Amino acid sequence: MEESLDYFQYFKENFRVKHGNPETYSPLALAYIGDSVFDIMVRTIEVSKVNKQVNKYHKDVSKIVCATAQAKMILAIYEELTEEERAVYKRGRNANSYTKAKNASRTDYRNATGFEALLGYLYMKEDFERLTDVVKMALESL
Repeated sequence: MEESLDYFQYFKENFRVKHGNPETYSPLALAYIGDSVFDIMVRTIEVSKVNKQVNKYHKDVSKIVCATAQAKMILAIYEELTEEERAVYKRGRNANSYTKAKNASRTDYRNATGFEALLGYLYMKEDFERLTDVVKMALESL
């Protein structure tokens, strides 16, 4: 775990990335970063399993990172979240987004946004251990 923390510190120093308290970010900003964090985690897991064509990776990853799957995951692990994490999820779920879901119901889209906000919050908080635990629980729930 130490090496990954050192990498993140190295990244922040080299690009002069400064961020404050993640509680001050808008829920949609947290969801924006959380979407990318979740995507890179799932892609890394999939690529590490077996070597295959990129379009097959894309197909498999798309089934996991879509709003419908994310909504199922957050509802499955909700009871395992702390009160703080539940509050972040609810902020994300209840945020007024100006985009609409392409292939999901409005409810699933909102739940997925809450899930992504939670992941973004944990990432920006630099709580990588909890972030990993939450993603692991979520993936195991599928």
